[in-house]
Amino acid sequence: MSNYILITDSSADLTERMVKELDVEVLPLTFTIKGKSRQNWPDNRDMSPKAFYKLLREGEMATTAAVNVADVIEKVEPYLKDGQDVLMLSFSSGLSATCNSAQIAAQELGEKYPERKFFVVDTLCASLGQGLLVWHAAQRRAAGESIEAVRAWTEEHKLNLCHWFTVDDLHFLKRGGRVSAATAMVGTMLSIKPVLHVDDEGHLIKVGTARGRKASLRALVDHMAQTAIDPGEQTIFISHGDCEEDAKAVAEDVKARFGVKTVVINNVGPVIGAHSGPGTVALFFLGTSR
Repeated sequence: MSNYILITDSSADLTERMVKELDVEVLPLTFTIKGKSRQNWPDNRDMSPKAFYKLLREGEMATTAAVNVADVIEKVEPYLKDGQDVLMLSFSSGLSATCNSAQIAAQELGEKYPERKFFVVDTLCASLGQGLLVWHAAQRRAAGESIEAVRAWTEEHKLNLCHWFTVDDLHFLKRGGRVSAATAMVGTMLSIKPVLHVDDEGHLIKVGTARGRKASLRALVDHMAQTAIDPGEQTIFISHGDCEEDAKAVAEDVKARFGVKTVVINNVGPVIGAHSGPGTVALFFLGTSR
């Protein structure tokens, strides 16, 4: 394997098992709920997804914090000092200041270790969309590609990483300013569910609605039908906000419609879940465009 380290942050929502299998390092982001700050680790050591979403359903609010420059330096510097190069695939700059912190850290560390390489890619991705880009990067590293080649591939293809979301409760999107209070109230009364995606600038954007939960889940797969590149040959990722059965239903739809063989399902972590809420389902794949 090529001698460089792949790092991402915990908003990628990779499972602990995948982190080990892919041989990637994860920088944890921070979330605060019930007055206590916790770190979002892949092994959920500070709080389980079940416990987190239970608190949200009970009316608790959660806030999140980006990684700061010192956090990135603390994580990366030991590798550079040890003679290894680092490629970091960061949470979308359209949703977090984490990438900016990483870029500042890269500049500082570049001056201190001029003989080493520390590259930061603004993935413009979130949740398992970011995780899927990391997965592809890890496959390419395992195949022997250089740090420059993997960096170039991720920069070239990150806008092919399609994100399609729906949520069950508009309250959380209202609180985050994604929908108006009136839209949330009417939508809740009429069981209208938003369909959202992450755009080319890495922002979460509402692009449509569906009447009822089943229709909104079907809409995610309909969007995949419009843009997916050779879907039957892809590994597809699906994340969910404590609604695994709905995620499994989307997985079965994807398999039935496109012949997809491999689907990876995991929780939406607290960094994204604080803003999207319980009942979120998101579908990620490579497409011709977002």
